[in-house]
Amino acid sequence: MNVRLVRLFGYFGILAPIVGFSMIFLAIATAPWFSWTGNALSDLGVEGVTAVLFNSGLAMTAAVMMAFSLGLYELTRGSRVGTLSFLLMLAASGWLLGIGRFPETAGRIHFYFSVAFFATLPLALAAFTVYALRTGPRWLAYLTAACGLAAAVVWAPDWNAVAIPEALSALAVGIWSTATGLWMIRTTRDA
Repeated sequence: MNVRLVRLFGYFGILAPIVGFSMIFLAIATAPWFSWTGNALSDLGVEGVTAVLFNSGLAMTAAVMMAFSLGLYELTRGSRVGTLSFLLMLAASGWLLGIGRFPETAGRIHFYFSVAFFATLPLALAAFTVYALRTGPRWLAYLTAACGLAAAVVWAPDWNAVAIPEALSALAVGIWSTATGLWMIRTTRDA
């Protein structure tokens, strides 16, 4: 494991939710029509300045997530389940990029990218949970499991619109990536 790379890419784990939620809230600020209970977040990506902010925000967040996933690869090097976690997080980053590249106006492909993104996130966290249970620390394994479960379970209720479960699922993964990024930085500081 290259500790410098793990430390560097740990910062991207902290940065990803900051970039993502900042751009989403900027897009919402330009969309007085947006309703948490009546829209999907992707409705922000359809037209005007709102679409530019939202779709470019997804692209930026995807790029930061890809960098963070490289840190996961370096951190878990030599572990099959760790590599699976890296691959799933990298795939989720790609799906997120696709959501912004193919907005709702692109047709059905947008739906497929969205479903793939929100389905892959809990799977990535499940794989990382197994890795963390095997290698420690336990608190990180438990936090990862809780965040992964939250990212999946939030979809169980029958929502009138999906902005709320989308945001809650992303928030759960954002909490995990921030905690994991901080842990990556701290554990490699003295190495």
